[in-house]
Amino acid sequence: MPSPDVKILIVTQYFWPESFRINDLVLGFKQRGHEVEVLTGVPNYPAGRFYPGYSLFSPAEERFEGIRVMRVPILPRGSSRNWRLAANYASFVFSAGMLAPFRCRRPYDVILVYEPSPVTVALPAILLRALKRAPLLFWVQDLWPESLSATGAVKSPWLLRRVRRLVDFIYRRCDLVLVSSRGFTAHVLASGVGPDRVAYFPNWAESLYRPLAEPPADVREEMPAGFRIVFAGNVGSAQSFETILAAAERTRPQPDLHWVILGDGNMRGWVRDEVQRRGLTEQVHLLGQRPVDTMPSYFAAADALLVTLRGDPVFSLTVPSKIQSYLACGRPIIAAIDGEGANIVAESGAGLSCPAEDAAGLAAAALALYRMPREQRRAMGQMGRAYFEANFEREMLLQRLEALMQRVANGHQGCIRGESEAR
Repeated sequence: MPSPDVKILIVTQYFWPESFRINDLVLGFKQRGHEVEVLTGVPNYPAGRFYPGYSLFSPAEERFEGIRVMRVPILPRGSSRNWRLAANYASFVFSAGMLAPFRCRRPYDVILVYEPSPVTVALPAILLRALKRAPLLFWVQDLWPESLSATGAVKSPWLLRRVRRLVDFIYRRCDLVLVSSRGFTAHVLASGVGPDRVAYFPNWAESLYRPLAEPPADVREEMPAGFRIVFAGNVGSAQSFETILAAAERTRPQPDLHWVILGDGNMRGWVRDEVQRRGLTEQVHLLGQRPVDTMPSYFAAADALLVTLRGDPVFSLTVPSKIQSYLACGRPIIAAIDGEGANIVAESGAGLSCPAEDAAGLAAAALALYRMPREQRRAMGQMGRAYFEANFEREMLLQRLEALMQRVANGHQGCIRGESEAR
C-alpha cells in the first residue's frame, strides 16, 4: 500500500511462539510501515498443551517485536482425538466472538484472516468486519471440508454437507479470498464467489531460509553419518509416514542412506513405535522438533529434503509450505506428492518426484539421488533457489499483497459511501 499508516488486524488461531508463516507476514507488515495488531489464541500447537508461561487466561495481551498481540482463551488440542480438536476449534470461535469486540477497539483499514485450518477462524473476523466496517481478506491454506474427509477426521456425509454450507457462508462474506495454491480456485468459485474476489497468493519462505555453505559443527555431529534425507515439519496423518517407512525398508541394503525426521505431531508416537517394530532404528532417525531459526543449518547438512502427502485428491491441490523453504535453501528435493506441489518440483528442476503414497517410487527417487554425482545434486539445488527467487521471494509477494489490500480497501470504501448516500 502507498500509505505507511495502514491499520491491519490479523485474525489467526495460531501465532508466535507457534511456528507459522503468519509470524513473518506480521513482521513484514511492520517493517513496511504498517500498524498491525493480532487476535489469536493461547499457543498449544503442535504438542496439544499450552506452552511454558501460558495458561487458559494468561496472558491476555503481550508484545511480539513491538506488535500488540491479543490472546483469547481456548481449550488445548490435546491428543489426536477428534473431539479434542473440535473443542479446540470451537473454543476459539466462542472466545474470539465474545471478546474481540472489546479487545479490538480501534478502527482498522483491513482485516486479514490466516487459515491453515480450521476454516472456523473466519467467523469472529466476519463479526468484526460488520462492526468495524473494514474489508475482510481470507488467506486459504487448507480446503474444508475436503481436508476433513481426506484425513478421516470427519466421515459423516451429513456433517460434511453442513461444513460445506459453513464454508460457502464464510467465503461469500469475504471481500477477497486469497488462495495459496492455484488448485484451490475452482473450489472457492464453486461456493458462489465471483472471480474478481479470488486471487492467487502463494506462501514464501522467511529470509532466514537461504543456502549455507556448511552446517555448524553441532548440527553435523547430531546428524547420522552418510547420505541424509531430511523431512522437516508436522508429523501427522496427512504426511503419509507409512510411505516414508516403507521406502526406508526398501533402502535398507544401503546402510549409509538415512531418513531424518525433524518435527512433532500427533503421529510421532506411532512413527517411533513403527521404527522399532520394523527394525529401522539404524535407517530412520527421529530428532524431534527444532527451533525454526536452526532449520537452514539442518537443511545444509542434508543431501536431500523430503516432502510427502497422502494420495487424496484434495492434497493434490495443496502446495505444502515446506516446499518454498526447501527451494530457498538450495538443496535437492525428493517429493512423494501429486498435483500442484509435484508440478513445482518438476518446473523448478529442483529434484525428483513420484506419486503420493508410492513407497517403491520414493525409494527409487532416494536411491537415484544417492547414486547421483554431487555436482548434479548441487545443480538441482541451485535451480530450486533460482525458481524460488522468481516465484516466491518475500518482498515481491508482500508488495503484491499490499496492492491487493489497497484494491479491496478502495472498493470497500466506495461501497460504504454508496450505502450512506442511499440512506
